Amino acid sequence: MVTGPMRSGEPRDSSLNYAAIGATQTDEILQYPPKGYRAFQASRKIGSGQERFDSAARLLMTWGVLRGSGVEVLDITPETAEDVYAGVDFDADGRPIGITSIPEEELFAPDGTPYVAAGTTAVTVYSGGPFKVRVPIKVVYVIDEPKRVGYGYGSRVGAPAEFERLMVVELTDDGSVVFTIRAISRVTSWYRRVGFALLRLGQKRYTDKYLTALHPTRSAGS
Repeated sequence: MVTGPMRSGEPRDSSLNYAAIGATQTDEILQYPPKGYRAFQASRKIGSGQERFDSAARLLMTWGVLRGSGVEVLDITPETAEDVYAGVDFDADGRPIGITSIPEEELFAPDGTPYVAAGTTAVTVYSGGPFKVRVPIKVVYVIDEPKRVGYGYGSRVGAPAEFERLMVVELTDDGSVVFTIRAISRVTSWYRRVGFALLRLGQKRYTDKYLTALHPTRSAGS
């Protein structure tokens, strides 16, 4: 049984189905989640050193955590240039001076796999026994810092819940490589509770899978 309206080849709606866009960027969301939402965070050390950080970041940014956890990632569609809001640059006095430039270079892993980018849409498929739940998502922001790499993605119209999830790898000052997941979620409406219940029942299972997906023994895709 497959729940959810999205099918390959059907018209897609890239709109997010929640208002708290970008909320997972700050850890304050754990204490003060939006009304009606549940907040969650879990972290795990997955090694140490620059090389470990680089390999973990590369795997994370090519959908490795989801796919390594048994989640299918389908219909991946990068956002087109004309759909991207560039924003406005300001001078030191706060006066607008022009449109922010958008990087044209797309990042790729050594095997040619494109990196996750803001605005990318996809459909994730979770399996539980005879059931499959299709969850349309959109990448809402990307973190690309020397010692911190990751992305946040949120639920799109048609998902059985409203949620946003951050997955980030960090190289700490003591050389540890730490993988963190932070999320907020809430059910959208009563008739979606079946699909949402399946996701909630598997939340701990998938969280454990997520947290181990970047472990060195899994880096080869095992």
